[in-house]
Amino acid sequence: MGSDADAIRVTGLGKRYRLGAAATDLLSERIGRRAPKGEDFWALRDVDVRVGRGEVVGLVGRNGAGKSTLLKCLSRITPPTEGRIELTGRVGTLLEVGTGFHPELSGRENVYLSGTILGMRRQEVAARFDEIVAFSGIEKFLETPVKRYSSGMYVRLAFAVAAHLDTDILLVDEVLAVGDAEFQRKCFGKMDDVARGGRTVVFVSHQLSAVQRLCTRSYWIDGGRVRRDGPTADVVAAYLHHAGATQQGGVATIGPDVPRSTTGAVTLERVALLGDDGAPTDRIHLGQPFTVAMTFAVAEPVDDGVIELGLSTADGTRVATVQNVDGDRPLLCLEPGRHEIRARIDTALLPGEFTIDVGMHRLIGLTLDFVERALTFTALNVAYDGSEDRWPWAIVRGAMRPPTEWTVQAPVGQAPPR
Repeated sequence: MGSDADAIRVTGLGKRYRLGAAATDLLSERIGRRAPKGEDFWALRDVDVRVGRGEVVGLVGRNGAGKSTLLKCLSRITPPTEGRIELTGRVGTLLEVGTGFHPELSGRENVYLSGTILGMRRQEVAARFDEIVAFSGIEKFLETPVKRYSSGMYVRLAFAVAAHLDTDILLVDEVLAVGDAEFQRKCFGKMDDVARGGRTVVFVSHQLSAVQRLCTRSYWIDGGRVRRDGPTADVVAAYLHHAGATQQGGVATIGPDVPRSTTGAVTLERVALLGDDGAPTDRIHLGQPFTVAMTFAVAEPVDDGVIELGLSTADGTRVATVQNVDGDRPLLCLEPGRHEIRARIDTALLPGEFTIDVGMHRLIGLTLDFVERALTFTALNVAYDGSEDRWPWAIVRGAMRPPTEWTVQAPVGQAPPR
């Protein structure tokens, strides 16, 4: 695209930190890439980014890759060491919980404060105030100082302000995972509206399905540099191929660099697909039940755990979701340590390639750990029972073949034959 169409233009951007020296910046991006004390650390180097007006662009990459540092440079929270940033229009940010809020001020006062920081007039904020409060759902706590808010309440109000005020550019980091499941759905719906409304959005998330849903184009940031940019599907596929779980046969080892949404309280370490003989396999037959064995390392006690296990096609389309609480089954109660949890699934998958997403959540909706595409496997066009039963068509439409019963009824107005 031509430069006149750019809302964001980043050229040769670099951000250097002096490790071991005092700094005012938050350096969480260093995790996983430590350097000896006193050495220079480049969180970003030679980064070029273009985002067109009205475009929704994603940033993907492992923890510590530099995604959040890039957003902080774009939002002017931290200055770049080198390079140039050009922004066209007012910028709204939702980076870290409570960013831009004064802890001693009430929710009401912080709405107006945030609007002022964004360069808006008081009457502009007042025109949207009721809509912001209604979306946030914190009406009862509007006059309470925000220092008494939970992290979830912070996020509700912060997102409502950022999404509803008339900024031209919206920068969103991985903070939506703090909200409950219902509020996350509201947020993604609102971001859909924002995108359709012509605003420019830069979105960082480890929920790759959300990136694919919202973003037409993405950048893969790795080691502080742009590894790839282009259509989101292509970028995500390349990233997953590089950083995905290590799989041998039907067993996937989920390493620390695997893309995930996590609080650190629970960590998925291993996923295995098991056949009826209990042995790992990466192939199942037509109509064959199978078992998914998941190993979690639990760092903090969990007394209301909900396991989410999702089946998706190779293109990322979710076709089935099961949870341990389905059918009014009890919640999981897990003490610190390693636990293996198994789920037997009796569903008839049509021939094709499939992936398994695995996550553990709390009942309130807080995601403790979630990994997309944790394991891949193939559904064969070969009958499970040894018969000649096969899917008879060369083109397979759909993903599942649920059990059904078929009857032929007499034409309307006619009695069935005796």
